[in-house]
Parts: sequence; structure tokens; C-alpha cells
Amino acid sequence: MRNFKELLVWQKSIKLVTHVYKVTKDFPDEEKYGLINQMRRSTVSIPSNIAEGHMRNTNKDFGQFLAIAQGSCAELETQIIIAHSLNYIDKDKNQRLVSEVDEIAKMLSSLRSKL
Repeated sequence: MRNFKELLVWQKSIKLVTHVYKVTKDFPDEEKYGLINQMRRSTVSIPSNIAEGHMRNTNKDFGQFLAIAQGSCAELETQIIIAHSLNYIDKDKNQRLVSEVDEIAKMLSSLRSKL
């Protein structure tokens, strides 16, 4: 694949970024520099690492960046669970976000194994 934007996992992770930004917009103001910032940073990290890794010269380097993106998925999922436990997001939003993150994490794992 010539362009990282053609990767389905990158496309889905961009949609996840949009979703997380919309959900965190409704969080309490006191979380502006806390959970909101952390969730947004970890979600942005996913497509960013896919893109950066794709531009590297070797599959080994690309695989390393995909592993970092997987780590960001785990970080984001943890933050979603925390947000839900603090009642910042309801059960349905929690399940939808976790499902999206899990799907992306599985896609990243599959892509890594094919390198």
C-alpha cells in the first residue's frame, strides 16, 4: 500500500478520534486538563503512529509503530473505563467506544503479524 490513508485501520482510528472528541466535550470542566486531555492524546496517537510507521523504510520499524498504536489503544480503553466509572459516559457510549477500540487493536495486531 502506497499511502497510509488507504489502510482501513487508519480510517477507523480517525473516526474513533472524532468520536472521542465528541464524547469528551460533555465531560465536566475540571477534567479539561485531566481525563479529557489524556483521552484525546491517546486517541490521536493511534492514527498518528500508524501514519508515521507506514512512512518508515522497513517492516520492522512499521511494526514498532503499530505496537505503540496498540499501546495507545490499551491506554484509551483504560481511560474509557475510568470515565464510565466516574459517570462521565453512560453504559451505551462506554460499550460503543470500547468496541471501537477493541476492533482497532485487533486490526493492528493482524497487520503486525502480516509484516
